[in-house]
Amino acid sequence: MFKPSAITLALSLVLFPAPQQAVEINKIELPDMGDSSGTLITPAEEKEFGEAFFRSLHSQISINQDAEIQEYIQSIGQKLAANSDAPSHPFHFFVVMEDDINAFAGPGGYIGVNSGLILMTEAESELASVMAHEIAHITQRHLFRAAEAAGRLSIPTVAATLAAILLGTQSPALGQAAIIAIQAGNVQFQIDFTRENEEEADRVGMQTLAGSQFDPRSMPTFFERLQQSTRYYGQAIPEFLRTHPVTASRISDTRGRAETYPYKQYPDSLGYQLTKAKIRVLTATDTAEAHKYFQSRLTQGTLEQRTVARYGMGLIALNGQKYKEAESIFQSLTKEYPEQPQYATALARTALDSRNYNTALDRYQKLVEQFPDNEAIKLEYITSLLKAGKTEQARKNLFSLNPQTQQLPVYWQLLAQVYSNLNQPAESHRYLAEYYYAMGQTKDAILQIRLAQESKGLNFQLSSILSERLNFFLTQEQEARRNR
Repeated sequence: MFKPSAITLALSLVLFPAPQQAVEINKIELPDMGDSSGTLITPAEEKEFGEAFFRSLHSQISINQDAEIQEYIQSIGQKLAANSDAPSHPFHFFVVMEDDINAFAGPGGYIGVNSGLILMTEAESELASVMAHEIAHITQRHLFRAAEAAGRLSIPTVAATLAAILLGTQSPALGQAAIIAIQAGNVQFQIDFTRENEEEADRVGMQTLAGSQFDPRSMPTFFERLQQSTRYYGQAIPEFLRTHPVTASRISDTRGRAETYPYKQYPDSLGYQLTKAKIRVLTATDTAEAHKYFQSRLTQGTLEQRTVARYGMGLIALNGQKYKEAESIFQSLTKEYPEQPQYATALARTALDSRNYNTALDRYQKLVEQFPDNEAIKLEYITSLLKAGKTEQARKNLFSLNPQTQQLPVYWQLLAQVYSNLNQPAESHRYLAEYYYAMGQTKDAILQIRLAQESKGLNFQLSSILSERLNFFLTQEQEARRNR
């Protein structure tokens, strides 16, 4: 819990909420105490704040758990961050599996992009322009404006509040209910960014974009498409969207800046196109429509675009359990493009889903050797090892994952499965508790720790760990309940 004199509310930016779903929030101005130097919150506090915020998001909206999609969005984000004006600042990029055209930045460098926005982009540079803009809001400290509040205000409460406001843009009923509950506890605030903030984020973001070898002209191009998409709502656009307007003036300003950079071609990466194809399949509400989309593109566009359409058709076949069809498509793609990991991974996944475990293990093992730095492949390999009954090998591979991957919820989930297979219930419940906590479900985490404590044969070290984690989870839950 922060001391009353240093309570900081990180303001979560929602750049492009879906106008028809956004909710009105009573505006209460916060005093601008000037956090431009970052003196009101330490790096450790910001890290803790960001992690709490991310956990709250997990409990309220659908965060992507597909390792390949995560690998892609993280790679683009880190490329941009490395060329930003604060390359040492920690960032975490993720995809929200929602159709709304939306992107947002939260405390601790957590930046989310909706699947709907990704599908709306027509070039990789357009996606990068949105992410660069969000990075700029963080590096320019636009997110931090301090406010004096009641001493009982805690990190879990503020993180949940930020997530509730974000949720309000996704689900009006749930978001409004959460905000009313917060207001009842005399904790009220609204996200608000000035025109100067937006202009600065555009300017700094464009510099980051160009420095990362993306097309600066993609920013005004995408803004223009956003402006056109909001015309249908007329005067019904809520105040919350008007605080982040995509105006003709803003488009003109960004276009003028973009023209100062020399013109050249910026081809999309194949990873971008394949990620879009996979998101389209995963988010499709009508499989027939998705099938029609890719079918129509099998004979159109460039060779690369036709290849991506084949990949999409293969994913649809795999999701529909048409394993022979999927096997045929991915076999052909893998032979034609042996250096492209997505095709070979899809081929291995086909064997795994069809329960041909020996073939799946053989394919994944070769992929791990061919792409030793690809964490998404490693996670799928571990899953295949568990399904094939090779638990001890799966455990060893889990511990070889990099530190960033070991912070993902799927890591704790796999670890819990490992110890369940090894008939060590205390350890299994312990790691399942960490999974639930990472997913923002603290009550379930508490239950799992208590189940672990009921296990027989606990040694002193594990018993101490369980007691420490139980106390931590209980404190987190009590603080959140106290401020509801």
